[in-house]
Amino acid sequence: MPTNVIMPQMGESVAEGTITKWLRKVGEPVGRDEPLFEISTDKVDAEIPSPAAGILSQILVKENETVAVNTVVGVIDGEGAAVAAPATEAEEEVPSPPAVPAAAPPPTSAASASVVTAAGGPSAPTATLEVRSSPLVRRIAQDNQVDLTQVQGTGLGGRISKKDILAYVEQRRSAAAGRATAAPAPSVQPPSATPAAVQPAPAPGTFAGPTQVVPMTPMRRQIAEHMVASKRTSAHVYTVFEVEMTKVVEARERQRGEFERRNGFKLTYTPFFVRAAVEAIRETPVINSSVDGANLVYKRDVNVGIAVALETGLIVPVIKRADEKNFLGIARAVQDLAERARTKRLSVEDVQGGTFTITNPGSFGGLFGLPIINQPQVAILGVGAIEKRPVVRDDAIAIRSMAYLSLSYDHRVVDGAVAEKFLGRIKQMLENWDEPVL
Repeated sequence: MPTNVIMPQMGESVAEGTITKWLRKVGEPVGRDEPLFEISTDKVDAEIPSPAAGILSQILVKENETVAVNTVVGVIDGEGAAVAAPATEAEEEVPSPPAVPAAAPPPTSAASASVVTAAGGPSAPTATLEVRSSPLVRRIAQDNQVDLTQVQGTGLGGRISKKDILAYVEQRRSAAAGRATAAPAPSVQPPSATPAAVQPAPAPGTFAGPTQVVPMTPMRRQIAEHMVASKRTSAHVYTVFEVEMTKVVEARERQRGEFERRNGFKLTYTPFFVRAAVEAIRETPVINSSVDGANLVYKRDVNVGIAVALETGLIVPVIKRADEKNFLGIARAVQDLAERARTKRLSVEDVQGGTFTITNPGSFGGLFGLPIINQPQVAILGVGAIEKRPVVRDDAIAIRSMAYLSLSYDHRVVDGAVAEKFLGRIKQMLENWDEPVL
């Protein structure tokens, strides 16, 4: 019996998702709960397991297409599917098979509909005055000066999805570029056009001219939107402290072997910084707040986000109630979240609810960075590389393990004196580290 594969809803506020990669091809078997495809949403990237065992007989939504939640994206069949699968795959690979008449209607995929509408101009259906869209879509439209009444929505009831607005913006940008260079305006070829009429795009990593245009991935678009919004929202101010890490380095080197033997994972420096930040937040609770209009909202729980670098971008899983954990509990949480982030097994809850964020450019050798605040938080800590440097101690030159810590803070809420006190407390704790790590 066929089983529909649907786009899951990854959180209450998530209305759509983008399929970034199919992990099975048409005709390939898949077991129940085995990874089937990867998605990207406004909240998280994740691997989606198969809802049933069988043969993937149809892929209805291709990679990099964005659809609404609960949309059927594929079909899994049981017996007999293996015979039909190769024919289905062949149909997908051939742009215009001879058996299909030239007058056949175009596919009704969301991507095709949005592009054709954007290029259709006067022939496109007239939009109603009531535009159905999400806050994200409206923000993209505002940033790109787009009138949403001119965009044809392909979602349920004419709802404009993120894919629709991005396709409209790209089509308008392409048309403007064509006019500027006095070249013929780019046209959208109907699906029935012959292969000879379609110019293939250059493969990634190759150049067809002096420049190469590569579309942003869904994750990169979301990062871009979030960062620009943060710079518009918060009055960013920065401060940098130099911290001696000798005692932390000695504690780690002395106990790293026993720590790994007991717990099954390596002891890194990140838990030291998380633990120190939690203690500093206890003494400066405004760092653990957010702004709501004219109100300041203090958070009871200290939920520390840890920025994790992925091949496709950056994600910030959150250690919930870090103030209730000892050093070992924090170290376990850091290891677990980082591992699940890199294997795309995070849930929406894992990346929500953060009240303070730590990012570590030092892991790539950076001395320090000035990170952008992760909204709606009011501060973010940047950790630089730990390296030995000559310093003055007791009027003599000494070699010590040193690091720079930077704090980006929202000056609407946090004053300079408060930020200095917060970083000073972290410095004091790290330089005088005496907490057991086992």
